[in-house]
Amino acid sequence: CGLPVSLHNSCHSPSTSEKPKPDMELSTNRVRELFINCSKIPLLLLLLFFFVCSLDTLSSAFQLAGGKVAGDIFKDNAVLSNPVAGLVVGILVTVLVQSSSTSTSIIVSLVSSGLLEVRSAVPIIMGTNIGTSVTNTIVAMMQAGERNDFKRAFAGATIHDCFNWLSVLVLLPMEVATGLMTHLAHIVVTSFNIQTGEDAPELLKVITEPVTKLIIQLDRQVITGIAMGDERMRNRSLVKKWCHTGLVTVQTLNTINVSTLSSLSSLSLPDPLPHHITVNIQKCRHLFADAHLSDLTVGLILLAGSLALLCTCLVLLVKLLNSLLQGQVAKVIQKVINTDLPYPFGWLAGYLAMFVGAGMTFVVQSSSVFTSALTPLIGIGVISLERAYPLTLGSNIGTTTTALLAALASPGDKLAAAIQIALCHFFFNILGILLWYPIPVTRVPIRMARALGERTAKYRWFAVLYLLVCFLLLPSLVLGLSLAGWRVMVGVGAPFVGVTVFIALVNLMQAHSPGHLPARLQSWDFLPRWMRSLKPLDRVITKATGCCSTGQATGDDQAAPINAVTTHVDPKIASAQRKADLAYDHPVFEFLDETKPGVPVFKLKGLERCNSTPL
Repeated sequence: CGLPVSLHNSCHSPSTSEKPKPDMELSTNRVRELFINCSKIPLLLLLLFFFVCSLDTLSSAFQLAGGKVAGDIFKDNAVLSNPVAGLVVGILVTVLVQSSSTSTSIIVSLVSSGLLEVRSAVPIIMGTNIGTSVTNTIVAMMQAGERNDFKRAFAGATIHDCFNWLSVLVLLPMEVATGLMTHLAHIVVTSFNIQTGEDAPELLKVITEPVTKLIIQLDRQVITGIAMGDERMRNRSLVKKWCHTGLVTVQTLNTINVSTLSSLSSLSLPDPLPHHITVNIQKCRHLFADAHLSDLTVGLILLAGSLALLCTCLVLLVKLLNSLLQGQVAKVIQKVINTDLPYPFGWLAGYLAMFVGAGMTFVVQSSSVFTSALTPLIGIGVISLERAYPLTLGSNIGTTTTALLAALASPGDKLAAAIQIALCHFFFNILGILLWYPIPVTRVPIRMARALGERTAKYRWFAVLYLLVCFLLLPSLVLGLSLAGWRVMVGVGAPFVGVTVFIALVNLMQAHSPGHLPARLQSWDFLPRWMRSLKPLDRVITKATGCCSTGQATGDDQAAPINAVTTHVDPKIASAQRKADLAYDHPVFEFLDETKPGVPVFKLKGLERCNSTPL
């Protein structure tokens, strides 16, 4: 054994203090590791449950804060008759209430009551499709802590936005000119003898409602009533206080409990008394049933709480997924999810993913919940952007089938209009898929989303700017121009659209055939720096926020770093090392190296985690 004589016998003779064999230690470690991983799965499901509950509460908070404003926006029929204004109204209202189903139900009520024509409602439906995608964009911002995670997550979230915006740009003018979707929906409604059905099955809400109902319950008829011009609803609170009402006879008033009699005291009963009276029977049991707070106050409290819970759940989910998806497990899962079918059926993989997305959205009853749950998986690299795209398109279809089933539960006189609106929503998504998916070269939303992801990874503040511009400032500006009349809107909008198209064409030609452009337009270098780059704005924001106060760069790309060292090494080795440093040793992380061979890179000491302009 190579040991002293006193210890030589102990090497060969068995004893009670003998150490376990390596095989036994290995098996024990494997059992322990398996037990720990199995215990993480219930924790993962629990976090996912609270994540969905936080999304539901977030929607309620937005409705409390902006629900009555949304009802007032829907009230002006003159505005809704303008297709561009209708589109913007759909975006703003859905962003305000954070629920496309609420917006769609208001639209169906307006159409079925005769206050809005079906053709005028189609642009609003398109706007709700855009507005509902803001939720997963907000969820993606919670992964801003890691550069690569944020790049992938933001790209996966905005692919929904890009698809909806591109579909609207093509299909809205087509609908205004021809009424294609309205006619298709009318043909389907008149061709089939559709009977009133049952409510859509609420599979996920059966699990989440017992928790969310203890936090808040809303009277959504208030928003619909305000939109339909019922002024009595304006003074009613959105917070639901009475969960059960009923008709009672005058003779049974003496047998009603004290809480019901207190509600009767506020009623102005007619004289003589009618035979039946509608009274409140059972009070709701949630946190704010007896709070005596304004809707805005309750909404802000719920908004802060739901955002805190959402951020916590998302951070823990990402950490838990990272710990579970390690090594060979991550590679296997990534390969299974992202691999195409064998030749010649490879093209079917995307359509199979659409069916999966539609089915999962039907189960969870919300496209926002499904796409928001996909976002962290895209962020850690388990689901590729190419596979997330058909899953998102399938989710769009799934949410329309749910609306169709819900429309079947409408009363007989409202059934045709409800189904026609739901079918218009369905045809909008189907036509959008036909435009932007079957031919690989037309899958422009993937390239747009990837570019947005790269941009937000480089400038993280760009994500906030994107949200404000796309979902608030731009829709508000377009709404204001549309209210000013067609002449003002065309006078301002036409030059803006013309310049945008010109810039897009020039960029396209610069990338593919610069020789066909004049020498001056072969690059944008003749423009001032702030017009062709975000770096000047990044310096201003960085300086204002105090993110990187350890050094100032002078000039556009010049730097005077302290203790900066430049070394000329093999570009391949440097690139591999850079990828390894930024990948955090995760097997499914991929990073596109931005450095050019032979160009020295300055690394400022102490600024490794500051994701500002690279030097």
